Amino acid sequence: MQTIHAAPLVLPVGAAAVVDGAVAVDGDRIAALGPYEEVAAAYPAARVRRWPGLLTPGLRQDRARELLTRCYHPDPREAGELGELPLWGEEFDRLAATADAPRRAGSVRRGLQRMLRHGTTHVAGPFGADDLALRTAVARSGLVQLPPPPAPAGEGVPDLDPFAAGGDLARTAHGPLTVGGRADLALFDVPDEAALYGGGPRPCVATVLAGRLVHRAR
Repeated sequence: MQTIHAAPLVLPVGAAAVVDGAVAVDGDRIAALGPYEEVAAAYPAARVRRWPGLLTPGLRQDRARELLTRCYHPDPREAGELGELPLWGEEFDRLAATADAPRRAGSVRRGLQRMLRHGTTHVAGPFGADDLALRTAVARSGLVQLPPPPAPAGEGVPDLDPFAAGGDLARTAHGPLTVGGRADLALFDVPDEAALYGGGPRPCVATVLAGRLVHRAR
């Protein structure tokens, strides 16, 4: 099925921004990228999804292994006891000491789902043979697995928001959007690129992974 994702501003990375832009997706590939009117004319039968704010490449989470193996992601049913944020450090150690395999596996699945809600499409490993359950969960999520980053990914508490590491879009995106490339997209309800940085809210309204809409906030 062909789908057009349209937004007030498309930021391909490595190319000029497109005002009132769109990305046409055919299967798991980007078929076209440019002004909405041109893309829509080229794909008249495509379903159109209109989004607010920015359309960007999907993001890369360099601290994915820590987020999945050194954090506990509470189940919503545990929110009253544990809160909603990932548990790290001594809190994680106390919980991990008594958590059984199904509870740990549930945390990993929720961590992966919450990464998708932040626009993440690529995750840095390693996800090695020493942890079959982790490797299987990452593979089933559809997220693209990457080798470890060449430089340390950061210190302190890891954050589900890839921009928390301080990088700009060019550094944090998985790569540029290109015609023929895999359709990994993130959409944010913010007015411009500057709003992606700093401590303000960055509501990710949708994540597209290999052409599939895997997260939609509205």
